[in-house]
Formats: sequence, C-alpha cells, structure tokens
Amino acid sequence: MDREDQLYPPIKALLERQGYTVKGEVGAADVVARRGDDPVVVVELKLRFSLSLFHQAITRLAVSDLVYIAVPKPKGKQARRMLKDNLALCRRLGLGLITVLPDGRAEVQCDPGPYAPRKSKKKQTRLLREFDRLQGDPNAGGATRHGIVTGYRQDALRCAAYLADNSPARGRDVAKATGVAGATGLMRDNHYGWFEKVSTGVYALSPEGSKGLKHWAYSWDLTNV
Repeated sequence: MDREDQLYPPIKALLERQGYTVKGEVGAADVVARRGDDPVVVVELKLRFSLSLFHQAITRLAVSDLVYIAVPKPKGKQARRMLKDNLALCRRLGLGLITVLPDGRAEVQCDPGPYAPRKSKKKQTRLLREFDRLQGDPNAGGATRHGIVTGYRQDALRCAAYLADNSPARGRDVAKATGVAGATGLMRDNHYGWFEKVSTGVYALSPEGSKGLKHWAYSWDLTNV
C-alpha cells in the first residue's frame, strides 16, 4: 500500500460488520463510525508508525475514548519488533491499533482502554542488582550500548588488575583480594578473552587482558584493587 486512502475500505468494512455507520474525512478525523447511542469511534490512518500519528490520535481522545490508529501490517523480523513496541505504546496511551494486511483484511491488535502494566519482580530485582554491582557512575545516561560499562565488566577489570601484578594466581585468592565472589567462574568463562588458564583454578592475565585494562581504565579507579 502506498496511499492512506487504500486503508479506508478495509477499515470501513471491519466497522460495518460490527454494525457501525462509517464515514471518511469527518472534520479533522480520517474515519468516524457511529452505532446507535454507543460512543463514537475515531480512526486515524497512516502508512507507517510515527510520532505525529500518535499526536493526532491523542488529540482525538478529546472527542471520544474509542480512538484507533490504523497502519499496514509491517513485514520482516525487525518490523515485527516494531509492531510489538508500538502495540505496547498504544496500550499505554489508551489507544486502539488496527493493522491492514496486503490482501485487504483488517486485524484489531488491541482495543482502546485503560492500561495498567504488571510489574515484574524479576526484572526489578535484576535492575537493582546491576545498580548495586556497578561501582561509581561510569556511563553517561543515553549512551549507546557499545562501550557501556557493566557491573560484570567492572568485576572482570578488578580481576584483570589484580592479575596484572600477581599473575598467575588461584581463583580463590583473586576473589579474596578483589571482593569479586565469582572470580573463578568469571575467569573460567573468559567472556572478554582477558584470562588464560594455567592449571586447575589458576589463571593468568592474557595479552588481550592487558589491552583491556588500558582501554577501560577510565571507567573506574583501578587503584582501588
């Protein structure tokens, strides 16, 4: 679909099957539907999700609580993710969402209504654990994921910094000296390639680890190790 008016027939047919009388371009609204004394339904049509589309739909909430946005159904893996994210946004804003397929079928993804998301205790615990694990404030809020300093990376840096002066060393000695309780497992997993296994439970700093210490030195005060 390359024109917004191509979305109108499927939307009109969908609403008419539910007993509504439907008219296009009524006032500032793209689609308006009435059914007896029921609240009026308003639909805003666009070829893609955009901030302006959500602005228009929110403005229509001053007219009715039953406001939908309608777009062609996205295709592809990335598009499915986009649909999921925008569906969550519609629910958060109290808007409905209708998608139109290439064959002309219209699908209601969600209806307008109040939204009260359930809090995830597991996700909250994970967030607070990472907050407590992260030493200092090494990341600027809003930075891209590339180059982000995590609590795990800081733990790896602590182990690497200790090995820089005490290599090789037993995992339990590294854990005791650095305060990284899972030092042995961290060095065994060797996620960043910073460690070399010398023998059972004994590790040394790899050349990559030396580079890592120099590259990430800004992220925290390594003199604390």
